[in-house]
Amino acid sequence: MSTAADPLADPELLETEWDLSPLLDGRVTARDERAAAEGMLDEAKERAGRFAETYSGKVAELDAAGLEAAMRELEAVNDLIGRVGSYASLRFSTDTADPARGALLALVQERGTAIETLLLFFELEWAALDDARAQELLASDQLERYRHHLESVRRYRPHLLSESEEKIVTEKSISSQAAWARLLGELVAALRVRLDGQELTLDVALSRLQTADRDVRRTAAEAVSRTLEPGLRTRGFIYNTLLYDKSVEDRLRRYPHWLASRNLSNEASDESVTALIEAVRARFDMPQRWYRLKAKLLGIDRLCDYDRSAPVLREDATYTFAQARELVLDTYQSFSPVAGDVARRFFDERWIDAPPRPHKRGGAFCAYTVPSVHPYVMLNFTAQRRDVLTMAHELGHGLHAALAQPQGVFHQSTPLTLAETASVFGEALVFGRMLAEIADDEQRLGLLGERIDGAIATVFRQVAMNRFEHLAHTRRRAEGELSADRICELWVEAQSELFGDSVQITEGYRFWWSYVPHFINTPGYVYAYAYGLLLALSVYSRYLEEGDSFVPSYLELLSAGGSRSPEQLAEIVGINLTDPGFWDSGLALVEKQLAEAEQLANQ
Repeated sequence: MSTAADPLADPELLETEWDLSPLLDGRVTARDERAAAEGMLDEAKERAGRFAETYSGKVAELDAAGLEAAMRELEAVNDLIGRVGSYASLRFSTDTADPARGALLALVQERGTAIETLLLFFELEWAALDDARAQELLASDQLERYRHHLESVRRYRPHLLSESEEKIVTEKSISSQAAWARLLGELVAALRVRLDGQELTLDVALSRLQTADRDVRRTAAEAVSRTLEPGLRTRGFIYNTLLYDKSVEDRLRRYPHWLASRNLSNEASDESVTALIEAVRARFDMPQRWYRLKAKLLGIDRLCDYDRSAPVLREDATYTFAQARELVLDTYQSFSPVAGDVARRFFDERWIDAPPRPHKRGGAFCAYTVPSVHPYVMLNFTAQRRDVLTMAHELGHGLHAALAQPQGVFHQSTPLTLAETASVFGEALVFGRMLAEIADDEQRLGLLGERIDGAIATVFRQVAMNRFEHLAHTRRRAEGELSADRICELWVEAQSELFGDSVQITEGYRFWWSYVPHFINTPGYVYAYAYGLLLALSVYSRYLEEGDSFVPSYLELLSAGGSRSPEQLAEIVGINLTDPGFWDSGLALVEKQLAEAEQLANQ
């Protein structure tokens, strides 16, 4: 743990930033990035135009060899667009206030969309192909590399529009959904929270909620609420607009409810998703049990919303960036030399950007980019113990992305429901390492409390946020435009179900929905966190049972990327996703940790 006076001033942390030049073939500097990007986009447009001339109106005539050749060329065009798009997006995420970065992002989105419209015909013609002919083609060994993607495209047949309509929707997306999402991202990144005479980014201010001093937590929460309130009407208008935009597209594409398109994208049935959500909502007693126990451990009658992330020990555990890095890397290396070697490359080869900076996007993420380059990880490292687990989490994503690179553009990524498997598994490994090194019961309780907080945030809170989204989408369609106050009411309604009487919701907390990017960028996304964590806990449980013999099958799972259905991928590690009791078994693992914490607290 850290002994530094100010771990955020650590030069090693401050110098940990991306080298994005490989995305533009290593030929770019800040001076000529636009020219390099435009050159690659020109090449992509030229190849897309030739592709359209060769294949438009002729997909039904292709044999297996011809279809395979077409897919290879599509892969190459997508790689070019993906390189430039990833570069512009990642550059923008580290300084959302820079006009030049914003302009480059807009250029790439606009030109990328124009290229996409040239290629729309291909999937539409493939989806319209007769079932018997499609199955005959898919049976060919020549199409093995693209089979699952081609099968997935055909699942959208009932929801596709005509080619001219699809072109209009694609072109207009830049000035509708994408524009509003970018605006909200810029507004949130520009927020400054005034605390102790300083102007802090939102992420740094929110990290104060993890301190042991309740006055510090209360002051930070009140400051965040004061910061969120003035722009609430604007953010509420953006959300209203996107709620309506989605309702129009769902109607045009004949989706039966607001979550249907997300479920289809996740390759998850409506029934399985409903079963997950209802199983978790039925166990909201678990977070409520923990919050009541936590109140006793903290010596207060009842938690307030700003107390939920408080450590149960008075001592705040902090880590320098170097300490966090070595702990995570050593844990990955001990699990598997393959995993350790991949994770170390993120630091050695500048695939990671770690320090919080003004106007940097909040939170943390891993960008897969394209298989021909490599993934990148973004952190906002604030030296808390949870930042160590966040590092482990995002490097799990990075490991998944790197191992799946050979699967190519169409199969490197998994559906969202499996996207959290490697990240949560990596986080569990590091947590297990931390817990094993602590002999003192009080310290073990403190660490276990952080883990339970994490499970509640990932499973129960995400399902509560899914409930908020459900209320927002359905009420917007039934009631028309929602006022900012109405959206706040829906947020409080969903959060109250989660908390019961175990947590007091403060007045300012009602504004806190308005900085969550998933509601804007990826409607319906959040339940995938619960899905992924419960799946990952089951996978981790198998590792604990089987030991080192489990590692090859786990690496095989990650290396498969999204080349198979979720059910087939889970089978690699012996998990049956079709078992109705699957969710209950995952929840039982969370309850086991809760019971251990209760036992330690009693001792």
